[in-house]
Amino acid sequence: MDASLLPPGPSPTAIPRERVVVRGGGMAALTLGAGDRMTVLDPEGLQPALVFVTETDAVEDWEGAGVETLPALLDQGGEGSAEVARLLAENGFAPASLAGRALLSRDGGAGATADVAARADVLVVVAAPGGPMSPDAQDAPTDLIVTVTRARGRGRPLPAPLAPPKLDVRVPAAEARAYTVKAGDYIQIIDVDGRQCADFLAFDAAALEKGEEFGLDAATTRTLMGAAYPGPGLYSKYYDERQLPLVEVIRDTVGRHDTFALACSAKYYEDMGYPGHANCTDNFNAVLAPLGIRERAGWPAINFFYNTAVDHTNAITMDEPWSRPGDYVLLRALTDLVCATSSCADDIDPANGWEPTDIHVRVYDGAENFSKGIAFRMSADAEPRLTRESAFHQSLAAHTRNFVEYRGFWLPTCFTGEGPIAEYWACREKAAVMDLSPLRKFEVTGPDAEILLQRTVTRDMRKLAVGQVVYTALCYDHGGMIDDATVFRLSPTNFRVVCGEEFTGAWLRTKAAEWGLNVHVRASTDQLHNIAVQGPLSRDILSEVIWTGPTQPAITELKWFRFAVARLGGPTGPALVVSRTGYTGELGFEIWCHPKDGKALFDAVWAAGAPKGMKPLGLSALDMLRIEAGLVFAGYDFCDQTDPYEAGIGFAVAEKDEDFVGKAALARRKANPARKLVGLVIEGNDAVGHGDPLFVGRAQVGDVTSATRSPILKAQIALARIDVAHAATDTAIEIGKLDGHRKRIGAQIAPFPHFDPQKTKVRS
Repeated sequence: MDASLLPPGPSPTAIPRERVVVRGGGMAALTLGAGDRMTVLDPEGLQPALVFVTETDAVEDWEGAGVETLPALLDQGGEGSAEVARLLAENGFAPASLAGRALLSRDGGAGATADVAARADVLVVVAAPGGPMSPDAQDAPTDLIVTVTRARGRGRPLPAPLAPPKLDVRVPAAEARAYTVKAGDYIQIIDVDGRQCADFLAFDAAALEKGEEFGLDAATTRTLMGAAYPGPGLYSKYYDERQLPLVEVIRDTVGRHDTFALACSAKYYEDMGYPGHANCTDNFNAVLAPLGIRERAGWPAINFFYNTAVDHTNAITMDEPWSRPGDYVLLRALTDLVCATSSCADDIDPANGWEPTDIHVRVYDGAENFSKGIAFRMSADAEPRLTRESAFHQSLAAHTRNFVEYRGFWLPTCFTGEGPIAEYWACREKAAVMDLSPLRKFEVTGPDAEILLQRTVTRDMRKLAVGQVVYTALCYDHGGMIDDATVFRLSPTNFRVVCGEEFTGAWLRTKAAEWGLNVHVRASTDQLHNIAVQGPLSRDILSEVIWTGPTQPAITELKWFRFAVARLGGPTGPALVVSRTGYTGELGFEIWCHPKDGKALFDAVWAAGAPKGMKPLGLSALDMLRIEAGLVFAGYDFCDQTDPYEAGIGFAVAEKDEDFVGKAALARRKANPARKLVGLVIEGNDAVGHGDPLFVGRAQVGDVTSATRSPILKAQIALARIDVAHAATDTAIEIGKLDGHRKRIGAQIAPFPHFDPQKTKVRS
């Protein structure tokens, strides 16, 4: 079992392992004690690992020398370097005093590991060195995975503070603590060992002094937020019954909590046959009584980390929490508060993984500046990563405050003073610029790179020329889709895969190892951010700012699904890759750069495009454009139960002689189709959305996959997957609302795609 995964059953502390991800180009610090062992894994290959220690005698078999000094690495400012510098300073260590050694070399294969064992307490810094990757290179620094196995009997250490704490409070298992927080200060509630619920109360301190109790009110909060549990972002606040906000959610590394049930009370345990059982309500009553707060039989708390849900029968269900060791919620006090936090006492059901453990609370000064973020995991066993800003975020933030979390990044939904309709028409009639940096990128390099892709994607990679891009699908053995992707060929043995799922890279890597291929698959998402410039004037705009060398096509010469290595502004400008690709159904380009050059790129494109009527474009307008153009979206128009034919991209399955994953299943599915992706034109203006059922009479024959109001077609349209017996153009069907039968909306099967079916615009 992966050390990062908590097994089912009791006692999460029985497995004293922790996992830390060291981001490519960055570093992380951790402490080891006598008998602890640290294993460093290079999951993708070719990534060196450097380790620095405060005391070489505290580490077994230390052989240092000949590595880059820690101060030089800190100066590069990679992810985690600021935290490492702060931790060293707090513990009185000068960076130059740490001894370093190379633990893994630059020529290691995927899965290479090395160990460090501690004889005594020691502070360790692990670095994954690597400089910025040029967009036309493929030498991205990649992540290292550090697993620490603690000596038997050693407890799990707390994660390092986010800043110097003003208050550091341990809440022992099955107990509660009360504390005060000043307006503007931050409250961090940490699940120490994982799978432990923490109930949270907060009261307006000024009102309490007047004898009035105004605390967090879950019903008011849900009503005002329109969400079961507010997350970081625009709608992130918890309110009292006066509809005044008391706390704001800044960070959440779990994303699943409970805001609709009481904290556990004596009655719950009594009804279950456990009279006298410790409970959160009694614990709260005890710690709040000295503050003059009246007792209650059940406290309406915010139950952080509590994995409850309302099922399809409206019953409240529960299971073990999703939280892992060190997970936390970071709140900000919006007024002076009296707070109380409990470690839930429940050990008679899965609420706390059957064994209550500690909760820890830290309070930080309001002068600190913490980024907002939600933990994003691309796969179930991935380490969480807080929402981050792309290289273009600050430039876009000058035009809007409407950002949402999208696959680990903050992306704009629409722009102030414009709105989705204006942005849409700018793209259709002039030009628009959008941020597509969350796309996942993988560098596939080595002698067997072509063989790996030939066996894993549905297109024929042997026909792909250097400088060409192709759209393809990747499928499981049963024919269901893993992902869709565009593949760039940079050289005979070098490819770049651009897709939506982090898992795609891991799957390619697994297949390479299974087949014994000499190829590396390395993530480069953090090294390549990209904007798209789309619309009829996109070529004219980019011709003013993009320079290409004499051996590369000029922007005016770049053909559809081709790319060029380029520079911004001239031969000495920042390096770029420009591709004639997009997601709008219009003439357009995508421009790829290193994040350090993002602002310069955006500013240059904006300066050339704004006078021509170019506007920034958000996710809301993009959805209109891509649905009109029949461009599919993962999780909506396809999933692992959908084959490329059912997703409307059967053209991406090549007739190639060589075997590839899913080939036999796809041939069987093509010969015996059951469902087909079609277009719909919908009668009237009732809202239709993803998942709405399609009916012929009382029989459900399909589902809506994506829907929008089309400005150019002046109608509501949709993409839908329907039984082939009813897929003919002009067939009348009905969309079911409510229970599917009490409300029906008429629709008609329409040619697909709805807009420019011959793709004359993108080819122009």
